[in-house]
Amino acid sequence: MAQSFTDQLLENNARYAKGEAVHAARHPGPQAIQPARRVAVVGCMDARLDIEDLLGLQTGEAHIIRNAGGVVSEDAIRSLIISHHLLNTNEIILVHHTRCGMLAFTDDLLKLGLEGDAAAGKLLGQATGREFVSTHVSSASPSAFHAFRGALEPLDAPRDARNIERLAWDVRRGIATILNHPWIPAHGPDAVTVRGFIYDVDTGLLEEVTYPGPIGSLG
Repeated sequence: MAQSFTDQLLENNARYAKGEAVHAARHPGPQAIQPARRVAVVGCMDARLDIEDLLGLQTGEAHIIRNAGGVVSEDAIRSLIISHHLLNTNEIILVHHTRCGMLAFTDDLLKLGLEGDAAAGKLLGQATGREFVSTHVSSASPSAFHAFRGALEPLDAPRDARNIERLAWDVRRGIATILNHPWIPAHGPDAVTVRGFIYDVDTGLLEEVTYPGPIGSLG
C-alpha cells in the first residue's frame, strides 16, 4: 500500500522533535489555490504549537484550521466541507496536545464565572493562576466552549494517564464527528481519511490516537 501523506508528515515530526528545521520559512512564490498535498489540519490555538513546523509542512501544502482545543466544532466542519468539496483535500489530521487549557474547566463553570458567580470565579482563578475577572452579564453566544470531558485539573498540568485519556476521548469525538457528517464522505471514490494525534509539547512528538475507542465517561 502506498504511503499516505499523513505518514510522511509523521516522519517529518520525528525529525522536528530531534531539533531539525523541516518547514522552510520563506515565501514560495505563486502557487495554486488548492493545497498541494491535499491535507487539512485541525489543531489547537496553543502558542506552543506551530503546526507547519511540527508537521514539516511547506506553505501551500495544507489547510490549517485552529481554535481553542483543536475542536471539531460547527465552524471547523464548515471549513472542512469547503476544503474537501471545493479545494480538493482528502486527508484530515486532528492535533490535540498535552498540557491543554481545555482540561482545566467545564463549559458551565466558565459561563457561571463570566456571569458573576463568585465560587466559579474562585475556582477558575485557582486553575489558571490569575485573578478571574467576571463580566457579570449573560450571553447566548458562544453556545458552547467545548471543554474536554472528565475531571478537572490545574492549567498546564504535566501529562499523566488520566489527562492523556481525556485528550484521546476528544480526538475520537472529533474523528467520529467528521466521519459521520453527511457532507463529508467516508466511503466511495471521493472519501476522506481522518487520523488524530496528541502532540507532546515537552518532547515535540506526535502520538496517534486509536479509533474507534472510548469517547468519555461520567467517572
